[in-house]
Amino acid sequence: MTLEMFFGLLGAAVAAALGLVYLRYRRGFELGQRPVSMKKYPSITVIRPIKGMDAGLERNVRAALDHGYAGPVETLFVFDGPDEPGVPIVQEAIDAFRREGGGDSPARILYSGDPPKDRTGKLHAMIRGLKGARKELIAFADSDTRPHRQSLSVLVETLLQRKDNGSAFLPVSVVMPPKTFGDAGYALLLNALYSPFAAKSAQRRQGTLPFIMGQMMVFRRKTIEAIGGLESAEGQLVDDMFLGRRVSEVGLRNAVAPDRLSIVENGIGIGDFWGHFIRWIAFSRSGLPSKELKLGPWLVGMTFWLGAAGAGVAAALGASVAFGGLFAVPMSVIALMLGLNRAAGGARLSYRGLAMGLLIFLVAPVVYVKVLVGRSVSWRGRSYALGSDARLDKGGPLGSRDGADNRAA
Repeated sequence: MTLEMFFGLLGAAVAAALGLVYLRYRRGFELGQRPVSMKKYPSITVIRPIKGMDAGLERNVRAALDHGYAGPVETLFVFDGPDEPGVPIVQEAIDAFRREGGGDSPARILYSGDPPKDRTGKLHAMIRGLKGARKELIAFADSDTRPHRQSLSVLVETLLQRKDNGSAFLPVSVVMPPKTFGDAGYALLLNALYSPFAAKSAQRRQGTLPFIMGQMMVFRRKTIEAIGGLESAEGQLVDDMFLGRRVSEVGLRNAVAPDRLSIVENGIGIGDFWGHFIRWIAFSRSGLPSKELKLGPWLVGMTFWLGAAGAGVAAALGASVAFGGLFAVPMSVIALMLGLNRAAGGARLSYRGLAMGLLIFLVAPVVYVKVLVGRSVSWRGRSYALGSDARLDKGGPLGSRDGADNRAA
């Protein structure tokens, strides 16, 4: 066997192996059985921090209010101040929901002010919301999420099905068809390079994780007390993941609910996507406690680059057989990502997905360098200085910024 033939067969074998990887991780997205419904549902306060202007904000708010929960619900929308652009939209949505006979569940707007040092704006809003919460259970939901009418019920059922569940959360998925290349890239980051490995890890851990994917999460009040309050996450860039780690450290479980929560992101430009990518890497560095969740995307990226580099060398040498086999490797990596996106509930991405899949891997080294050297990240209208461990520097927020960074993170 010639060397050219060997590398051609090697590339083909790796491409075939990636097909098996797809089958393995696709099964991780299979949702378990919904917990048994309860005779009586406890009261719950849902706290939704809002900063800037999310895509589809009005519909997100209406979905939050039309929760379908069988117990008393209080919804608190927390802004920095009354001059936030989303305030009139949220207030009108609340008023319209009441006018249309949508129920008498209390919903209020609260103002948190600017965060102090060592605290993200989101964490500060969560703490302010908790102080105003009146119900038994405490839930937090990101403003770019759009729950359906069973989401809150499934979340609470999951939490209360075991006494050692300290928290429960919903896995997330980008399900809306993309309008831009940036939308397709965001879907691939979440649905194909993060969610599959988290889902498989949860499956191996019998439906729990050592951290929280906190786009929509619920706690018992005594759990929040046991972990030292929400203030225990001060200094952390990724508060929800850290809070989940604290829950595990005190001997309780972070239960994964058998449902999916829709993340609404539409109209992301390439510049906005660049910001998302930088945050995604920064969040994964400091937020993910499990090496397996970091190793998976790394291995996928390395496979892409080794195959692409090998194909480039083969092309330069005129080794057509080796080129064909090795070129199949990066193309199979992209096919893997597109397949996992669909398995996660995402829309078909077509040519946008192919282009953004290639772009993600091509610019990933630059993004890593940016995060390691730049040590700052812009998120929800604020810029944060980071330490060497990708946590907040002691200086806290660098200040507010206008423009694209006010979009959802």
